[in-house]
Amino acid sequence: MQNPVRHFENAGRVESEDATSLIELYKSVADLLASRGEYKQAYEHLRYALELATDRVQQPQVPQQFRLEVDRLRRENAEAREQSIRDALTASYNRRYLDERLLEVVELQGGIPSGGLAVALVDLDWFKSVNDTYGHLVGDRVLQQVVELLQVGLPDGGFCARYGGEEFVLMLPGVDGVTATATAEAARARIEQFPWSSIVIGLRVTVSIGVAHQPPADGRTPVNPEQQLRSADGLLYTAKQSGRNAVAYRVGGEVRLSGAPVRRPR
Repeated sequence: MQNPVRHFENAGRVESEDATSLIELYKSVADLLASRGEYKQAYEHLRYALELATDRVQQPQVPQQFRLEVDRLRRENAEAREQSIRDALTASYNRRYLDERLLEVVELQGGIPSGGLAVALVDLDWFKSVNDTYGHLVGDRVLQQVVELLQVGLPDGGFCARYGGEEFVLMLPGVDGVTATATAEAARARIEQFPWSSIVIGLRVTVSIGVAHQPPADGRTPVNPEQQLRSADGLLYTAKQSGRNAVAYRVGGEVRLSGAPVRRPR
């Protein structure tokens, strides 16, 4: 990698304030590279930061090459950050981003946001049989399509994250319990009604969902995000036990179901 600091030698020294900005950018990129195991490149970025830190002279003009280098580093930093929080297969957010956002919503807002916070844990029904019957390439295509369907109609600030394997989480901030359940039920219905035979003849895909909703804190102790995910997991288990292809949620202390199993004759 060519040392970008050399580009600035014939253009004059940079302003102290701008040099500090570049040093911080080099450090940020180095941290991201190290987190991905690219230690040699991380070292190079740290070395450039050290050179700038030990060789700064304030000048009134900032060289254009320096500005271009700052812009490039910012893009590189943003791209590396985006890659670090995305699932490689489905392009949904990953577990790391989910954990960060759950803590951020609760801690930065001093409790549950206005309207409440819901998490919906989504699990594909009989997904192992999809892989066994049609192969893992079809299984991968199914996961990608499910994510596309789950991301439709989410509220502002809402997103889909891959929780692991064939499990996904919908984070739904600022919504009441009725809206959260309706959003989950709409996602379940879209997946059930999607023309899966367009991928391979005979394919059918459904999901089961557990929705855990927490109302605004109103002075109460903020909910622990892990507890809310565990609650959603317990409701997901209820949806599975009901016959799958269902949404389980609570109204008061009562567990209720919506979806296909509810309509099946007993």
